[in-house]
Amino acid sequence: MAPCEPVKVPLSMRPTGILGTVAIARRNVLELIPGIALRQPIVSGRTGLRWHMVMDPDSLRHILKDRVEDYPKSTTTKLILEPAIGNSLFIAEGAEWRWQRRAAAPAFAHRHVSALGPVMTAAAEASCRRLENASQPVDLFAETVAATFEVISDLTFSGGEGFDRDAVHQAIDGYIAQTAKVSLLDVLGLPAWLPRPGRLMSGAGLQRMKQVADQAIARRAEAAGTDGTPDLLDLLLDASDPETGRSMSRGELRDNLLTFIVAGHETTALTLAWALYLCAFDASVQDRAATEARAVLNGRAAEAGDIPALPYIGQVVNEALRLYPPAAFLARTARAPDRLCGREVRPGDTIVLPIYALHRHHLLWRDPDAFDPDRFETPPDRFAFLPFGAGPRICIGASFAIQEAVIILATLLNRFRFSPVPGRDPEPRMILTLRPHGGVWLNVSPRS
Repeated sequence: MAPCEPVKVPLSMRPTGILGTVAIARRNVLELIPGIALRQPIVSGRTGLRWHMVMDPDSLRHILKDRVEDYPKSTTTKLILEPAIGNSLFIAEGAEWRWQRRAAAPAFAHRHVSALGPVMTAAAEASCRRLENASQPVDLFAETVAATFEVISDLTFSGGEGFDRDAVHQAIDGYIAQTAKVSLLDVLGLPAWLPRPGRLMSGAGLQRMKQVADQAIARRAEAAGTDGTPDLLDLLLDASDPETGRSMSRGELRDNLLTFIVAGHETTALTLAWALYLCAFDASVQDRAATEARAVLNGRAAEAGDIPALPYIGQVVNEALRLYPPAAFLARTARAPDRLCGREVRPGDTIVLPIYALHRHHLLWRDPDAFDPDRFETPPDRFAFLPFGAGPRICIGASFAIQEAVIILATLLNRFRFSPVPGRDPEPRMILTLRPHGGVWLNVSPRS
């Protein structure tokens, strides 16, 4: 008999010491969330550093929008990501962040995202071809990673000669596996200049990834214009701050390009993998979504222009993002004295935004652990649903990710039926992103 709820993370029921915290964080960061966080607006404690987990939408608005300058990315976040993506848009703060955001924003304008739709449609069709020829069962996480990496590499290196997709993808995977785990020094709050041993071992793969990006940028900069629709690399090469006219240096361009490659495929691949798991978990939802897709598409692959006619599939995507948000555990460092939910916040305190707990909070959601796309018929509180963050630092690629997810999911549900493999449920486990540990193994059959 099928379980009544999809898989979830076993949250902490008792405090752990510093060493226990490190061990848990290295296995699955989400297991650090205390169970009480699902029913309280804020939970505070001390494990080396003072910390506050915030699940209150008004306080999250305060952190992410009203006083965003007082809550920069945490030191641990920067230590993990800077070696790979430098002081790019995701890491930069203050004036450095503002000018990069202004420069990059036009590349993600609606007209440009819509114009990139054909690449997403082509990737959806390629995914269908692979599934038609696959042995059963299929690891759908591996498949969605292949599909979304095809999209992001085509949109960043289209026409690039000598681009080794496998090498870049392996470098990204190796970096996440080797360096994204929390260290004892992070938990103790020791200075950033002290080296974290586990992060000293990833140099070769990172160097190769940066060389590929540098070479692609150099080739494109030397080319005499582009044919057809400009891709993301073209748009970034032409980008400049509308207020100052400043353009990105080659290093800044490379770091932002790598940021978009890493985030651009990982976020959507995870959303799709979890959405397909959930559709297999609940056949009635899958059938309703497939009926919508078939009525609109009539057998063809979805396109960007179809998205307004696929509202239920959009709700399935949002519900997958609620239950399994890719960025499920964020951290900030308080820069100034403050109060959150009536509690004192001191400079240097770690402010944790446990998006996983926020999205399953019993005071904010009806039946929070249930899979129910209908809940998104009505938009939720803006600061209770944060798969892409909020405020001025909301993910610049959010509309890109949603468009890609709906196009690929609608195409797959139009062509195939997905069913669970008994005993092979995925395990939600977060290191840098919330991945299905062990894969998403499903049986796949053509729809008649």
